[in-house]
Amino acid sequence: MRSEPDILVIGGGVVGLFCAYHLRRAGATVTVVERGAVGGPQSCSSGNTGFVGTRSAPLAEPGVLAQGLRWLSSPSSPFFVRMRPDPELLRWLWRFRAACTEEAANAVSAVLEEMKRRSLEILRELCAGGGLASTFTPAGILVAYRTAHGFEKACRSVPAAAARGVRLRTLDPAALRALEPEVAWDVCGAVHDEDAACLRTPDFVVELARTLEAMGVEIEAPCQVSGFEAAAGRIVAVRTSLGDFRPRETVIAAGAWSAQWARRLGVRLDLQPAKGYSVTVRTPRGAPRRPVLLSEGKVALMPLGDRLRFGGTLELSGLDGAISERRVEGIRRTVRDYLPELERTETLEVWRGFRPLTPDGLPLIGRAEPYRNLSIACGHGHLGMGLAPITGRLIAQIVAGEPPDMDPTPLRVGRHGR
Repeated sequence: MRSEPDILVIGGGVVGLFCAYHLRRAGATVTVVERGAVGGPQSCSSGNTGFVGTRSAPLAEPGVLAQGLRWLSSPSSPFFVRMRPDPELLRWLWRFRAACTEEAANAVSAVLEEMKRRSLEILRELCAGGGLASTFTPAGILVAYRTAHGFEKACRSVPAAAARGVRLRTLDPAALRALEPEVAWDVCGAVHDEDAACLRTPDFVVELARTLEAMGVEIEAPCQVSGFEAAAGRIVAVRTSLGDFRPRETVIAAGAWSAQWARRLGVRLDLQPAKGYSVTVRTPRGAPRRPVLLSEGKVALMPLGDRLRFGGTLELSGLDGAISERRVEGIRRTVRDYLPELERTETLEVWRGFRPLTPDGLPLIGRAEPYRNLSIACGHGHLGMGLAPITGRLIAQIVAGEPPDMDPTPLRVGRHGR
């Protein structure tokens, strides 16, 4: 027998660590198990660009299906589905299609915006001092638009965002050059999300783990989960490579692997692993000083001092870990399209990781029936860094039976049915 913590969190990525953080602050004894090193290459937190903005557009929105059909023909496109005879993938795509309406997209955007705002509040408090302070950059994010249509659409959305308290500033090409004078842009304009921030990864996750250990959280890594023992509607034991744990409560926050562990318990999660890539290079001349999202190209640029990271693409190909050179080149080409004079420089790392993606773009947070002591926290897609802080707080409140900070109904685990 290994130990009997009040709560066992399966998954030591950013979501699992924030669950542990809030549960520990609520007074519980907490153990986290992670299959590899915290912040290691197996984790989405390793090669992430670390954006934690205030705006959010879900993947499923009007027009995505038509665009997606064009993208599906190109393995180097921002969104690619490798079709295969997989009933779960087909079911996911059918529900994704149903979510591509204006009404659904607006509802999802409102929930994501509230989650991001609350997460930023938590991050600002947490990173105000100590070791985490150096991993948090509250400098805002630029969203660049290469097409006139994209920029005009963004400009039209600014007044409504401002009415909700989101500080956005539109920049024509001249204003953008004034803000980033060393950069040669080929864009029609940009929006400066002044309230957004970035986390330096994987440094933030590694430092957060140290903070948790100082708070008394046990982190067991590497530690492989091998199975569960359940009786009378409760998880009574979790079997691992380090022995059995018998927690009072179990939280599955294992990212793209959450579905397979939930399936062992008869709980089906409508979740697909979406492979994403990042390329880290020596910072070239002409690189932006601020984080930038290349909007139409779906590529993020994150300055990391003497390094620059490009991240992007969603590839639904199961848990296939192969790196596609065509997809990596697609990211590089997108960067060149927006910043044509950016000098080529040394490539330091090409990384790929799996983002857990739901068909409607909202995470799965809450109790998992029929179990009375099992909670789920996964499905954050490419927004995990920006949604993890409030996710952890909601899980702690749900476990304690307290009123949650926000309505968890849109995030409920069983909302997609069977």
